[in-house]
Amino acid sequence: MLDYRFIKENLDAVKANIVNRNMNADADIVVKLFDERTALTTELQALQQKRNANAAAMKQKLDAETRQKYVEEGKSLKDQIAAVEKKLSETEAALDEAGRKIPNMAHPDVPVGKVDSENLEVKKVGTPRTFDFKPKDHVELGESLDLIDFDRGTKVSGPKFYYLKNEAVFLEQALIMYALNVLRKHGFTTFITPDVARQEVLQGIGFNPRGNESNVYCLEDEGTCLVATAEITLGGFHSDEILEKSALPLFYCGLSHCFRREAGAAGHFSKGLYRVHQFDKVEMFVYSLPEQSNEIHEKLRLIEEEIFSGLGLPFRVVDTCTGDLGAPAYRKWDLEAWMPGRSDEAHPNGDWGEVTSTSNCTDYQARRLNVKYHDDDGKNKYVHMLNGTAIAVGRAMLAILENYQNADGSVTVPSVLVPFCGFDKIGPKAAQRSPVYVAKRK
Repeated sequence: MLDYRFIKENLDAVKANIVNRNMNADADIVVKLFDERTALTTELQALQQKRNANAAAMKQKLDAETRQKYVEEGKSLKDQIAAVEKKLSETEAALDEAGRKIPNMAHPDVPVGKVDSENLEVKKVGTPRTFDFKPKDHVELGESLDLIDFDRGTKVSGPKFYYLKNEAVFLEQALIMYALNVLRKHGFTTFITPDVARQEVLQGIGFNPRGNESNVYCLEDEGTCLVATAEITLGGFHSDEILEKSALPLFYCGLSHCFRREAGAAGHFSKGLYRVHQFDKVEMFVYSLPEQSNEIHEKLRLIEEEIFSGLGLPFRVVDTCTGDLGAPAYRKWDLEAWMPGRSDEAHPNGDWGEVTSTSNCTDYQARRLNVKYHDDDGKNKYVHMLNGTAIAVGRAMLAILENYQNADGSVTVPSVLVPFCGFDKIGPKAAQRSPVYVAKRK
């Protein structure tokens, strides 16, 4: 969250930022509640001083009448303190709720816009392939090559779940190992993180565990949720800690299952592996000094570019507009890979689809999670936090299947993955293969 005093002292800029981000938040009520909390805190401290003075006086040798006077005054002060403490607690809760709705300030160079179509393209790498045959989308390829079973995923678990089969299992593991090895080369500490986190950690990162708009699965009566990304568990790793300045920056990466409700997500291009309820992901996360975070943000983006350049996939980089930024992000870069299966009337040969992103969240998450560093001046200050996707396996696999397909229905495996998966091509299964079942059981 933003510092309350910063909101008060920069109220017009904060309100303009809320409008640019197309978010619903009330900066005025935050300032009002902040002032009320300040006044109540001052009032409480004054009452506590009177109570202490009253208690000290009671220790003196007093006549009965004077003692009774101090006793009555002490009772009155106790009641007044209790009333102010109650009001202060209610005000702090209201301030916290209102303050959490205020988004982070956006980088001054972020393009102003409301939707992702207003994101600014800043770079293209590679050239989309021109096919001399009609390409299939990844759903067709997954079914024809017996790699993905969406129907049985729906039957067993519900819509937007799936089974990976045969070579796709090894291709997923190859993508994970490839990404982890790139990150190890760059000095990241590697983790396999828990799949469950406390609700307060999710709130600290910027996820809303409750309500119709929530994108996470909560575990009933547990106060915990399934994680939507290892950003949550890596960001919570140092919560309520003070880090040594000399240890920063800390480069972490985490492999985790990711679970998302994808509430309200729909549309033609959300089908198949692009938008699902469960997937695997390798996430980068960095704790840095404030003066380091812009440079590190560029480094994370370049690592993402390295990973997808190595896979031989055409992609572009976009600077995410204000309305498409998540509340914690100060700036976010998206990598969008070319997806031939995203063809429609407007884009007959395919279109770009997001495969990774990287965000600089400055101290927004650190304030919520209370992560600080001990500075040279002896003061404890908030770190900056950054995150970035190294590989979201489903979307990377989608892009590989569609871009590396061949006229005979096979798919060539990117050369960087062959040492990890053990094969260089995925071919159609033998036509004479016996069916697993004959008919649906009644």
